[in-house]
Amino acid sequence: MKNINEGKGLFAPVVVFTRNIIGKKRFNQLRGKAIALHSQVITEFCKSIGADAKQRQGLIRLAKKNGERLGFLA
Repeated sequence: MKNINEGKGLFAPVVVFTRNIIGKKRFNQLRGKAIALHSQVITEFCKSIGADAKQRQGLIRLAKKNGERLGFLA
């Protein structure tokens, strides 16, 4: 099954190329680690500015939408 985001976004060609080189399983492991790390950064940022859980969740959703638009989820 083909990813609906494949080929869309500025970084999509790099993402697809990398996935083809290192393999889908390893790529998904790295992607999962990157997403978890980014979520931790957002959480720490929210703690530092006093944002509540709802605001934090909104920032994480925004980050996902931006990632889709830029092609990181290709």
